[in-house]
Amino acid sequence: MGKDQTEQKSEYENKDGQREDGNLPLKARVGSVVVLQKTPMIRAQAQGSLLEMPSDDETIIVAISRIRTELEGKLYRYYLHRGDEETAEKYIQVYVDVNGEIKELSYYSRLCRLIPETLEDQQIFSGEAGYGLGDLTYTMWRWQLEEMGWSEESLQATFLDQDHILFQRDAGDPHAEFVAPFRGTETRIDSADGSAGLQQQVIFMPYSRALSQERDQHRELMLISTEMIESENGDRNKRGIYVDFMMGIPIEPERLVVQ
Repeated sequence: MGKDQTEQKSEYENKDGQREDGNLPLKARVGSVVVLQKTPMIRAQAQGSLLEMPSDDETIIVAISRIRTELEGKLYRYYLHRGDEETAEKYIQVYVDVNGEIKELSYYSRLCRLIPETLEDQQIFSGEAGYGLGDLTYTMWRWQLEEMGWSEESLQATFLDQDHILFQRDAGDPHAEFVAPFRGTETRIDSADGSAGLQQQVIFMPYSRALSQERDQHRELMLISTEMIESENGDRNKRGIYVDFMMGIPIEPERLVVQ
């Protein structure tokens, strides 16, 4: 990694030149084994969730990132798949308060990735246009998933007899039509010593919807995140911008074990 990225890495702790992934929530480290109960995911899929469960071989934390934002607490991502190849990334997201207590724990898998090719598209997905990312609601249309190759059975499970599903913004004034999205820097380490990884600017907003009308409603999460790569494995010429649509569900702490 370059000098700036090395300075960012120190956030992960050890200054002894050995591991860079110490003192993290759940005692997670690169290489830790994750045991995640899949019952809530199976239930969510049965209720039409767009979530993709981790495969049987995705049980190892292959990378860890810290996202520096204006949030008071700390935001981490424990990657089960980095998304560097054809398989989309999957991660467990952890938010801890200023006292280090876990306040939010979620599992996410990537639904799709868009490349904002025009300046207008980039402004819409960065919030600079004053609309788009940060709007009160986000509509997912049936035809969008049809174009992605989803089967009729999967479409029916998600949309039933509707042509769209609606997500509500999960941050800011619940009555405001638009709230500026969060901004931050994600520094990811892909090895215990921090010698491999990436750094990118992120602009994101969380959304959610109820999966059922039962009293104990299950929620599906959608995190829309615009990401601008600044460096990868020390190469500061590695640049790129994309928008990820991450689907997730909240995780109860007792359903997750990190070894």
